[in-house]
Amino acid sequence: MRLDAESLSGARGGDTVFSGVSFALSRGQALVVTGPNGAGKTTLLRILAGLLQPAAGRVALSGGGTAWPDTASASHYLGHLDAMKTALSVEENLLFWQRFAGHARMSVPKALETVGLGEIGHLPFGYLSTGQRRRAALARLFVSHRPLWLLDEPTSGLDRASAGRLAGLMEGHLREGGMIVAATHLPLGLAGARELRMERE
Repeated sequence: MRLDAESLSGARGGDTVFSGVSFALSRGQALVVTGPNGAGKTTLLRILAGLLQPAAGRVALSGGGTAWPDTASASHYLGHLDAMKTALSVEENLLFWQRFAGHARMSVPKALETVGLGEIGHLPFGYLSTGQRRRAALARLFVSHRPLWLLDEPTSGLDRASAGRLAGLMEGHLREGGMIVAATHLPLGLAGARELRMERE
């Protein structure tokens, strides 16, 4: 499987925020996207996820077969918001996402154990602390399989121990042949990851 971005430009509110971005990723590879606020890191991830159309250029995923014909079908997108209903329990939220995404991978209890939240699945999501909310959102990566993880500031709200756990989980995904594109201001602890530095236009 291979992800190719060719001469991408992204716009926000009609204004170009970045242009001429090109890169390629293969199985087991990660790209860390850095740069100041407003440089277009989130816009780039949304384009890769199929949530926005590029202003120019193209994104192509090859080798995914009928299961993963494009990046929209092949990716987990974890943005700034956790995409969870506060009135539903953590387990109910994750069951929704598992059914919505398909390709079940782990049971909800196992996914919560994986992110260190094995005892709180019954609680309403709205009861959780900021760090717990982020870890619960990260559990979405494990209840359904997607080969491409698109992560926007994935360590936001996490303490040092949780950030270290996440680094190990990302390394595991890469060892299994997955791909990661992560936008961040902080080191993620991904050995061998390439860096794409973005600047304001």
